[in-house]
Amino acid sequence: MANTKSAIKRIRRITKQTSVNKARKSKYKNALKKMNSLIEAKKKSEALKFLPKLNSELMKIAKTGIVKKQNASRNVSRFTKKITSI
Repeated sequence: MANTKSAIKRIRRITKQTSVNKARKSKYKNALKKMNSLIEAKKKSEALKFLPKLNSELMKIAKTGIVKKQNASRNVSRFTKKITSI
């Protein structure tokens, strides 16, 4: 356990940030799951409407450092390909 004042403050800060990061990551995963379900159901028009929202969500997550920017871009690219192939 931390025994200095600054270490105690850091632990408090880390726990807050961990909960924020978990919430953001869960939002990101839910967006991916929603897009996958739309593609599996072959709902092309709904998937096309959701694509800009997904892109925005992924880039926000990449900006905060939860996933890398290349990872987010790759996901958007793959989903775009899947939508066009429906």
